[in-house]
Amino acid sequence: MRVVSLVPSLTEAVAVTLPGVLVGATDWCSHPAGLDVVRIGGTKNPDVPAIVALGPDLVVANEEENRAPDLAALRAAGIEVLVTEIRELPQALRELDRVLDACGATSRPRWLDEAEAAWTGRPAPGRRLRAVVPIWRRPWMVLGRDTFAGDLLARLGVDNVHAGHAERYPPIPLDELGAVEKDLVILPDEPYRFTADDGPEAFDVPAALVSGRHLTWYGPSLGQAPGVLARAWEEALR
Repeated sequence: MRVVSLVPSLTEAVAVTLPGVLVGATDWCSHPAGLDVVRIGGTKNPDVPAIVALGPDLVVANEEENRAPDLAALRAAGIEVLVTEIRELPQALRELDRVLDACGATSRPRWLDEAEAAWTGRPAPGRRLRAVVPIWRRPWMVLGRDTFAGDLLARLGVDNVHAGHAERYPPIPLDELGAVEKDLVILPDEPYRFTADDGPEAFDVPAALVSGRHLTWYGPSLGQAPGVLARAWEEALR
């Protein structure tokens, strides 16, 4: 089996579960460390001829991460493309099962069982928090409706202030972000790399700097995500 992944989360999931199956991945596929495969460009601008030249049996993609014209071009070249759709945790677990099965897994990996247990076995959150969750700074953009990251936060007791917005990733002026009622701001390190010197200074409430991989990736990082994320805002609120 020869697989090309166009999604960092899926790259990690396939590589950890089925070593040697991946032959290509994007430039943004940073996990697992030391992954030795052909790099085929970005998630939004993959090198389609380079992918075709690899002769994959399957390309795994995502309806949000990847562009429809690129996927259509791969299919036109005779390559099978599996496209995932992930907006909430249960859907992520189902789609991971589907991807790994399509890539040749004969049993469910232990890490996926542990990830499911880490989320379903957690006690119900106590006090709920209201948070603004920027994902970009120039211009300011935030998590809006119907996002995987928003679903994870809600399960951990954090309600996204903009979850009811008509857009999934709306641009919101900074003065509006400052004026909305909230307990904290959650700043991931991807896609925009928020740091202690670039983001928190714009708000007058505590800012929690979090790992974007644990907030937005659906793969082996899911097992550690509940603890990693919760500790980030617990420390920010002390």
